Amino acid sequence: MYSPSDIAKTSACQSTETFQEVVRHKLRCLREEQFKSAWDVTDVRPLQLSPLRSIMINTYQTSLAPPPVPPRSRSQPVLIPASLPSQGHNKVLVRFLVGVVALHLLLSLAGFFYLYYHEHMEKHFSAEDRDGLPSSQKQEMDKQDTFYKALARMAVKRAEGKKTPGCLQWDTMHSVLRGINYYEQIWLTIPETGFYYVYSRVTFSKGDSTIPLASKVKLRKNEADESEDVMKAYCYLESTKNPHMCTAAQGDLILLEKGNQLSLWVQDLSLVDYEEGATSFGIYKL
Repeated sequence: MYSPSDIAKTSACQSTETFQEVVRHKLRCLREEQFKSAWDVTDVRPLQLSPLRSIMINTYQTSLAPPPVPPRSRSQPVLIPASLPSQGHNKVLVRFLVGVVALHLLLSLAGFFYLYYHEHMEKHFSAEDRDGLPSSQKQEMDKQDTFYKALARMAVKRAEGKKTPGCLQWDTMHSVLRGINYYEQIWLTIPETGFYYVYSRVTFSKGDSTIPLASKVKLRKNEADESEDVMKAYCYLESTKNPHMCTAAQGDLILLEKGNQLSLWVQDLSLVDYEEGATSFGIYKL
């Protein structure tokens, strides 16, 4: 037989166990709702905390499954995926570029040496070097050299009735000009520096007892400079009435600079013979 105190203790224990089971059941339901609302992306409601959050729960004794691991953030996919070049591919590209640069430098050096050698040979190719060549080849080379060199052969223009000293004017229609510029009908302009052979021939049809029959080649450095005599020639007529003639001819090698100008001067323009071939003036570059 149980005493009343034993019965009371038994009832208290049963009611305590019943209360604990109820609490456990409530906590289990509450935790399920919390996990559901926490991992449901469609639920935008704020998380409601339980009033029993201060109660310690032993997770080792619960039958609930652990919450799933949240997915990691992934980078956005590339529209056109491209694989990175391998290390071997980079080496091939570098070798190709180095080869191109080396080839470019080699071609540049070859071109430089070719131009230098060609110019050096032209400067040292003298007349002595041509002695061993056939005569036909030497003539052909001389023709080519003469064709490209500057020259001028001027025909005189008539200036009758002028009993004054002055420079002869030239008829460009019957003259030969190649590489030589013509200035103010009397001056010939030198195109490049070098040695030039300058010649003149002036025929006088009359004499003068008071002045000499002279012709002079005048040179000036440029258009604004004063002229000077570089060549002179004379001839003599015994009578001023008889139709006798004399020719003052001259020729010389002169070093001229680019821009120099030459002209032919006579003491009296009225004493000059203006017939074709009687009076002329010319230069050509050696």
